[in-house]
Amino acid sequence: MNKNVIYKDLGIIAYDKALGLQESFLKKNVGIKLSNRKEKKDDATSNYLLFCEHPHVYTLGRNGDKENLLINNDFLEKINATYHEIGRGGDITYHGPGQLVGYPILDLENFFTDIHKYMRFLEEAIIKTCAEYDLDAGRIEGLTGVWLDHKEQKFPRKISALGVKASRWITMHGFALNVNTDLRYFGHIVPCGIQNKAVTSLKQELGRELDMTEVKNKVKRHLSTIFEMKFI
Repeated sequence: MNKNVIYKDLGIIAYDKALGLQESFLKKNVGIKLSNRKEKKDDATSNYLLFCEHPHVYTLGRNGDKENLLINNDFLEKINATYHEIGRGGDITYHGPGQLVGYPILDLENFFTDIHKYMRFLEEAIIKTCAEYDLDAGRIEGLTGVWLDHKEQKFPRKISALGVKASRWITMHGFALNVNTDLRYFGHIVPCGIQNKAVTSLKQELGRELDMTEVKNKVKRHLSTIFEMKFI
C-alpha cells in the first residue's frame, strides 16, 4: 500500500480551477485501477493533499437545498462572490480568503476502505489543531464537522465544515477550517443547512490574526500522524 502523499500548496486559487485539478487527479487514479483490473497489474495509485484558499464562493452539495442560499445573483455580484453546485455530500457552505481549505485526493485502498472512518479522521486532525490553541473542539452527534461548545451546547459554533465524495475509494473535496475568515459571508446562507447554530473562526475565538503557514503545518502534522501518511 502506498501511503506517500504528494502535498501541494495552491495558494489563492479560483474554486473551479481547484475542482478541475482534483478531478484530474481522481481520473488518473481511476484509470490506473481500471487498467490494473483489466490487465491484472498492480500499479500503485497516487495520493495528494491540496491546501488552498478561495476567493469568495458558495458551494452547494448534491443533496443540498438551494433555498439555503439567502441572496440572489445580483447580491452575489455585489459582494464579489460566486456560486457553484457540486458533487460532494453536505449542503451549502462558504469558502473565502483566510480560510484553510484542504482537498485530500486519497486512494483509501492505500489506507482503509471506510468513508465514515475517513471523515472522523479528518475531523480529528482539526480537533487536535484547535487543541494546540487551547480550544476544546469536538463533534456533535448527528452533525458533520468540528464544533466549539460541543459538550454543553449552550452556544455551539462550527469552526470547520466537511464534505466529501469518493469514487472507487478515491476521495475528493474535503474540509474547510475557518482561520482568519470574514464570518459576515456566512450570514448570506444557512451554513450546511443547519438552523440556529453559529459559525466561528480561530481568529474570532482567540482575538488575533493567525499565521496561515503555522496553521497549515499543524494540520499537516496531525493528518500525517492520524493517517500514518508520509508527505513528499
